[in-house]
Amino acid sequence: MDDAARRRPAEEGSVAKAGELDPPLHAIGFEVEELSPSRITGRLLVTPTCCQPFKVLHGGVSALVAESLASMGAHMASGYRRVAGVQLSINHFRSAALGDTVLARAVPVHLGRSTQVWEVKLWKMDPSTGEKGPQVAESRVTLLCNLPLPEEHKNAGDALRKYSKL
Repeated sequence: MDDAARRRPAEEGSVAKAGELDPPLHAIGFEVEELSPSRITGRLLVTPTCCQPFKVLHGGVSALVAESLASMGAHMASGYRRVAGVQLSINHFRSAALGDTVLARAVPVHLGRSTQVWEVKLWKMDPSTGEKGPQVAESRVTLLCNLPLPEEHKNAGDALRKYSKL
């Protein structure tokens, strides 16, 4: 893969897809790549918008990515019921600097009738290969997943249905 291909978004429209799926993720430039009830992946170029004063990825941005991806996955895995995050635990192992690309992957650990637990990992992308490099952070997100979906939000899962691989 050449340098230009590595810098290009994984697929055309991946930023627009994030805008439909999760406006806060879209606002920081996150690109959704793979989307299914068993796996969500994406990437984020570390820009000044998502850095803390020392020009590294803000820990709160890592937490935003974790909860957002876990919530999308839980919503799909629950049959598009309303979900709510009740606990987020995140460990940061190393920094991602301004200009780095961070790869993210969320997978379910437990898919119960009333709760789900998702693991979300973040890695720096190795610029020479475009593959996962050193791990930046790891989180666990616990969500309630048996909440009724109010009538006024019955279409909340439409964007997920549109883009997911079922």
